[in-house]
Amino acid sequence: MAPKINHGEGRTRSSLSLIVLIGLCCFFYVLGAWQRSGFGKGDSIALQITKLTECTDIQNLNFETRHSGLGSLSDLGDSETKTFEPCDDHYTDYTPCQDQNRAMTYPRDNMIYRERHCPTDEEKLSCLIPAPKGYVAPFPWPKSRDYVPYANVPYKSLTVEKAVQNWVHHEGNVFRFPGGGTQFPQGADKYIDQLASVIPIDNGTVRTALDTGCGVASWGAYLFKKNVLALSFAPRDSHEAQVQFALERGVPAVIGVLGSIELPYPSRAFDMAHCSRCLIPWGANDGVYMMEVDRVLRPGGYWVLSGPPINWKVNYQVWKRTKEDIEEEQRKIEEIAELLCWEKIYEKAEFAIWRKRINAESCTQRQDEIGVNICETTNPDDVCGHLVHQPLSHFGNVRYKKMQPCISRYPEVGYPEEFAGGELKPFPQRLNAVPPRISSGSVPGFSVKSYHEDNRLWQKHVETYKKINDLLDTGRYRNIMDMNARLGGFAAAIESPKLWVMNVVPTIAEISMLGVIYERGLIGIYHDWCEAFSTYPRTYDLIHANDVFSLYQNKCKMEDILLEMDRILRPEGAVIFCDDVDILMKVKKMVTGMRWNTKLLDHEDGPLVPEKILVAVKQYWVGGSKSEEQ
Repeated sequence: MAPKINHGEGRTRSSLSLIVLIGLCCFFYVLGAWQRSGFGKGDSIALQITKLTECTDIQNLNFETRHSGLGSLSDLGDSETKTFEPCDDHYTDYTPCQDQNRAMTYPRDNMIYRERHCPTDEEKLSCLIPAPKGYVAPFPWPKSRDYVPYANVPYKSLTVEKAVQNWVHHEGNVFRFPGGGTQFPQGADKYIDQLASVIPIDNGTVRTALDTGCGVASWGAYLFKKNVLALSFAPRDSHEAQVQFALERGVPAVIGVLGSIELPYPSRAFDMAHCSRCLIPWGANDGVYMMEVDRVLRPGGYWVLSGPPINWKVNYQVWKRTKEDIEEEQRKIEEIAELLCWEKIYEKAEFAIWRKRINAESCTQRQDEIGVNICETTNPDDVCGHLVHQPLSHFGNVRYKKMQPCISRYPEVGYPEEFAGGELKPFPQRLNAVPPRISSGSVPGFSVKSYHEDNRLWQKHVETYKKINDLLDTGRYRNIMDMNARLGGFAAAIESPKLWVMNVVPTIAEISMLGVIYERGLIGIYHDWCEAFSTYPRTYDLIHANDVFSLYQNKCKMEDILLEMDRILRPEGAVIFCDDVDILMKVKKMVTGMRWNTKLLDHEDGPLVPEKILVAVKQYWVGGSKSEEQ
């Protein structure tokens, strides 16, 4: 016989279960909200999580410079931590992808031997690049513009070769940079003032500039007064170390050359490009180098050519060139400029200025000309004249894309006076204004709303960083790198006249956002962190690495990326890592064996967030002191 069911008791149990369930949901909702607010960090759950993740405060992590030799390693790890030994002292200025011995095995035509040629995995060094004896922290900006410690770059050859050109002088224990140059013997200030009488440099219209064959980058150094951010490049030189001097001065620069591959910048990036006796054969190879400048120059942008062959009738004998040779060089440049539809707006003394047209509609004569080779595709920012953003891997390695002698297409416009690709606000308004690539809906996953949200998020992150390291905006850090820049939110939030940020967009990123970064009035570069960066050792004061190791999981070894970070970071420079806690624990252990001091901290939204912040300071040590300890 079936048992009698008590329906009243069943209803009572169901009601009780429902009440308990609702109560638990409310409790955990309130607890979660409490933790995210930051007010719940003292309860027992939070304390237990904090203990498990080894998070701590930052009170005893010293960001000041001391130059006191080797620091103590006694409290930084355990016996299982791998210790990385110093490399031999002759590696003190080692640039892996521009190694001179490797370079000489490549062809010299089109400067191929001076391009990037990186070591294989088997050839990579697994040791720490030493600083030269006597190395000290650079002078703070703006003093660093004019003075560099001799011990940091102990090479005098430039002071001899450029003695009459007022580039650099050796005075006791420093180099002094008077601001002169081959084409501006009266100083960069007067030269820039001449340019500003033609180009709108003073009102924020021109913000980003590219200096090709930069020398010691005095042009870029003095443009900071005008709030213009110039990215300079020159080849790796066996003795002159020009880019190294530029970075020691606190001026943005990379090792690079116009050779056979495209520059690692997006289309329509720079407001101005500049060549001051840069020795680039602009008329050679069917004008491909001028076409490359045209690609990276924004519609309406300016190109300045200073030196040969400008004013050749007066100077051809001084330049030790025949009249016929130098005249032909001038003719070719003028011919290519006309083909590009650049308008010459100024020529006086030894420099000339051209302006790129604002759209294709203003260049009807080129469109009708038979035989003009228009590029079918350009870089990931601009395919067939239409903005598209796809995973960079879909284009091969953008870092090594071959130059083609073709003219880049303008984006389409709706009316004759419209700037192709969108007109930009003057700086600093453009820093946080909605970039045209965002407003046009060309960046998948980003709208105007999400762009503003990203800005607010990075303002919040940077405020947290400043609480962790109160020296962040004091001038202590001049050269800063963001290894995974995305939309440039970090650089925009930390923007200050005391510093500049190199925004790196990894070539394995899902979406190319470097064009957005330039539209904000910031600078950056494409790069793959499985390879070495195009710079000398000890050239960055602070590195920001947000989700870098999550991005590069299973792509290349964490050890190689960290060793490269150590190479480019100055002694007593700092690193801010943001990533998943499991990844950061591995990073923390590895860099302990690289003579870095570290602290792991909770995310700003509380200890329940799996992402953590790892801050690190590279210890001071120099070559020849392996066994010394302070």
